[in-house]
Amino acid sequence: MRATLGVRTVAGVDEVGRGAWAGPVTVCAAVTGLRRPPEGLTDSKLITPKRRAKLAALLTDWVTSYALGHASPEEIDSLGMTAALRLAAGRALADLPERPDAVILDGKHNYLGGAWRVRTVIKGDQSCVAVAAASVIAKVRRDAAMAELGVEYTPFAFADNAGYPSPVHRAALEELGPTAQHRLSWSYLDAMPRWQHLKKVRDDADAGEQLGFDF
Repeated sequence: MRATLGVRTVAGVDEVGRGAWAGPVTVCAAVTGLRRPPEGLTDSKLITPKRRAKLAALLTDWVTSYALGHASPEEIDSLGMTAALRLAAGRALADLPERPDAVILDGKHNYLGGAWRVRTVIKGDQSCVAVAAASVIAKVRRDAAMAELGVEYTPFAFADNAGYPSPVHRAALEELGPTAQHRLSWSYLDAMPRWQHLKKVRDDADAGEQLGFDF
């Protein structure tokens, strides 16, 4: 990223859980210094779970600061995913010890809106160390939280699928119906006649995504 007048502190921001059927969407904001990053830092999806956990432990000490924000299944159902991401990211950014001057956001859509100076970067978690750090930390923390939920909701195997679609998850849904951790506005309920009456229908709240701009 080229130096820009008035930009001193930049936070890398990435999310995890967007496509899951259950659990929150989690956003991490990470600010990095000039130290060399841990070896192998890249998009969390390209790292094995074992390596990802070790890397996350290193990253929490390597980054200058980081914070996590979450939006619950209820908030996702009520607001839509774009607004839920904005809420979770806002919570993460607000919890940083210092407000960043600008944000590098993974992807092509600026779901943060006009309150922040944002540059969107497609595959930013592979080209920007701050975004990659946010990606790894968010993934590891959300997976751990879903594993804890899996103790309470054993048939859904959240420790294995983190709330994403899987044969075991689908079978449990068809037999037992959605839990309090499931997103009831998601289309998976359309294929489950027994539970379709639980689906929450709302106006499309995701139509206002904006393209990012260069700062």
